[in-house]
Amino acid sequence: MKQLLKFLSLALIVGTVALASCSKDDNPADNDLFVGTYSGTTSYTGVPSGNGKVTVVKVGNTYKFDFRDNGDIPSITDVTIAKGDEGYIGTANGYTGIIKFNANNLNIAVTKSGNNWTADCNR
Repeated sequence: MKQLLKFLSLALIVGTVALASCSKDDNPADNDLFVGTYSGTTSYTGVPSGNGKVTVVKVGNTYKFDFRDNGDIPSITDVTIAKGDEGYIGTANGYTGIIKFNANNLNIAVTKSGNNWTADCNR
């Protein structure tokens, strides 16, 4: 019985990951679960503009933007954007600025606590 439960748990986890991984045609605004990576130019306070990647993770209406490959750029986390909206202009969870995205492009220009994030990326 324990083996069956382990197998079913593993199958559920694998299925969830497979469903959460999205094709390049998927728009994060249209999904409740989304994981996608955009590549292009990124920067952060103290990190010069350079080639980097931003992985977008969406669960429900909550987004995380995880920066990689261009220095030590902290993630933008817990940003709430309503389903169907392709970003925001204003202030959300302490981040002020613009986050704009669709299936092909991601643009970020936000500030929080004196730090600035930018991204101009494509998928």
